[in-house]
Amino acid sequence: MDKMHITNVSEYEAIAKEKLPKMIYDYYASGAEDQWTLKENRNAFSKILFRPRILVDVSNIDVTTTVLGFKISMPIMIAPSAMQKMAHPEGECATARAASAAGTIMTLSSWATSSVEEVASTGPGIRFFQLYVHKDRSVVTQLVRRAERAGFKAIALTVDTPRLGRRESDIKNRFALPPHLTLKNFEGLDIGKIDRTNDSGLASYVASQVDRSLSWKDVKWLQTITKLPILLKGVITAEDAKLAIEAGAAGIIVSNHGARQLDYVPATIMALEEVVKAVQGQIPVFLDGGVRRGTDVFKALALGASGVFIGRPVLFSLAADGEAGVRKVLQMLRDEFELTMALSGCRSLKEITRDHIMTEWDPPRTLRIAPRL
Repeated sequence: MDKMHITNVSEYEAIAKEKLPKMIYDYYASGAEDQWTLKENRNAFSKILFRPRILVDVSNIDVTTTVLGFKISMPIMIAPSAMQKMAHPEGECATARAASAAGTIMTLSSWATSSVEEVASTGPGIRFFQLYVHKDRSVVTQLVRRAERAGFKAIALTVDTPRLGRRESDIKNRFALPPHLTLKNFEGLDIGKIDRTNDSGLASYVASQVDRSLSWKDVKWLQTITKLPILLKGVITAEDAKLAIEAGAAGIIVSNHGARQLDYVPATIMALEEVVKAVQGQIPVFLDGGVRRGTDVFKALALGASGVFIGRPVLFSLAADGEAGVRKVLQMLRDEFELTMALSGCRSLKEITRDHIMTEWDPPRTLRIAPRL
């Protein structure tokens, strides 16, 4: 597939697979254990069908939205993905420029191969910072301060990773960060390298660095060290959604970590409605996982999401074509989403409703027609 003739997001994966060393492609592409959830994150979208409304004037369609008070061009944002310089020499900086050009939000991973300062220096843009809570809390405090100083607008706290999921390709490949790269945010702290071990180097790194005791009290603690809004990334149940609100979260990202943590959790699109219903509109809910089409974005919004985050499509397009690849992915998703809206009879995001989709688990629809007298 020549990258000039790419017509959809998924086509970038084959190009990335061809271009990247096996260890790196496998690291990006794989999921946990049997990879059931990895497949399900995609397949579950096909269980949701459309109920389009016809003869609506769709000559003007507005896909803009607001996230935590920030106006963005579309409800499609970039999820945090670690170590992007393994995909392309410009890594996170190329991704940041693409997000900014598209008028949307990029989330920078704690384990980025570019620092918060480097990403900020690419120019203006609304950026969030994804946070892993390290055992050494002074490291966490320093990181959050640096993100604030660099103009990041929110913290996305990953809450599903007290330990790393079992990713068997990383174990087989003995995954390590290539020696010419470092986890830039930790460079001065002597924890910027991920070395080869007999296992996954990342699993060993997480075991040594990330705090397994992380609990709700730490969400409260985080609010004492920063005034930035905190999104909890990795909530997939109603119970935890309610606790998130009680703990002061500014929003929830329904995520199963790209199916890389606990296998056999539901696809995020299947967990979404449960979380949305529990939250009752008190805070925004976003979806992360499996989004490859504009139709997927529409389905998430119809189920109550305020927006979606994309991960692997960014990595694969970055590997294939750098900043231009990421720009094209964002443009294709935007165009497809706008077309889906038009063909469904929706002119703005607020017109997208639950009635625009149907699922196998919906109660049967009975159209109440007044009896003829």
